[in-house]
Amino acid sequence: MADEYDYDLFTIGAGSGGVRASRVAAAHGAKVAVAEEYRVGGTCVIRGCVPKKMLVYGAHFAEDLVDAQHFGWTIEGKRFDWAALRDHVQNDVTRLEGLYGQTLGNHNVTIFAERAMITGPHEITLASGKTVTAKYILVATGARPLVPEFPGSEHVITSNEAFHLEALPRRILIAGGGYIANEFAGIFNEFGCKVTIANRSDTILRSYDASLRDRLLQISMVKGIGFLFNTEFESIEKQDDGSLLVKLTGQDPCEYDAVMVATGRVPNTEGLGLETVGVELGKKGEIVVDAFSKTSVDHIYAVGDVTDRVQLTPVAIREGQAFADSVFGPGETYAVDHSCVPSAVFSHPPIAAVGMTESEARNSLGNIKVYQSDFRPMKNVVAGRNERSLYKMIVDAANDRIVGIHMIGPEAPEIMQAAAIAVKAKLTKADFDATVAIHPTMAEELVLFK
Repeated sequence: MADEYDYDLFTIGAGSGGVRASRVAAAHGAKVAVAEEYRVGGTCVIRGCVPKKMLVYGAHFAEDLVDAQHFGWTIEGKRFDWAALRDHVQNDVTRLEGLYGQTLGNHNVTIFAERAMITGPHEITLASGKTVTAKYILVATGARPLVPEFPGSEHVITSNEAFHLEALPRRILIAGGGYIANEFAGIFNEFGCKVTIANRSDTILRSYDASLRDRLLQISMVKGIGFLFNTEFESIEKQDDGSLLVKLTGQDPCEYDAVMVATGRVPNTEGLGLETVGVELGKKGEIVVDAFSKTSVDHIYAVGDVTDRVQLTPVAIREGQAFADSVFGPGETYAVDHSCVPSAVFSHPPIAAVGMTESEARNSLGNIKVYQSDFRPMKNVVAGRNERSLYKMIVDAANDRIVGIHMIGPEAPEIMQAAAIAVKAKLTKADFDATVAIHPTMAEELVLFK
């Protein structure tokens, strides 16, 4: 395309957004290069949603093996080998990393396995000292876990290290109330660890519907997970036996074998040279972009968690696709619609949601209808497990349009993917009512609300 530059596009960061943007741009005929200082695949593939979901699968067997007895199965000599699961997961991560690299290679994208920084207009300098130029630069460096500073904070781990533990901790404290904290709490609890969640507020999963938050809290406590609210770290002291003596505000000192911090994530914008060319950053260090992912500098774009919009892998992928199509494709420029994005928490049991919560709908629309189904899944009934699922549908009373669906229960995320299409398409409660149920399923509750 542009002969005066070495590349049409140079992408910094080979995570989900960067890989998609680079691949699509190359498919449109652009000459593309990517720099990645760690491993191709980014947070999701290497140290995020993919390996975490594999651990979630492994954790589910703890209850499934117990429930199996009620279905006629006799299982003797069962035991759990953390190292075996950990290594299987890491082997698959390596396999996926290879596939991502192969995809870029198949599209003739040049990969530089080193750090890169912007050193001037259209100019990138690699850690090796090599300097290249590009007509467009895309920053897709993602985000990293935030570790607060306090005496002894060097002893904590984050979700990054949780995948590589030599052994499972007998007692683990997890700081945070978001999806990462609750997901790992469920995982470690099912693996036999004594889990305590410490949260600086009195609410977990604050962006989710209150009914689902309360239900997960109740179920988690029944499963043996402890909760400490309105508390923050004062200090951590490593003792002679290797245990950690943790002092939290308002709490007596308590010993743990590991402390995991899941108190948020910060954009990876340091050391990229953004200030060299005048790229505007937000208060949290995020790159400020417009609807089309363009920064304050015309030839520099950014997608994914480094922009602090919606920090979800599928969103980063869509942003990367939209950028590549708009800048390098033959069609018209278009932007990603960040509204009505479905999400899930892979807790035990999982949560899934799309659209407005009940509170948001009341504040925004005023007159709404709320339909709810509180039931015990058939499998739990047979297994003698009292755990109940909860489905909610929020409807705009003015036009019968469904503006939100919220679920907690087995396979909720799998069910939500299809239901989210209906909410995004602005279907009505009458449309759901007119759909015949698949029986017996949990999902049929969505078309049987009264």
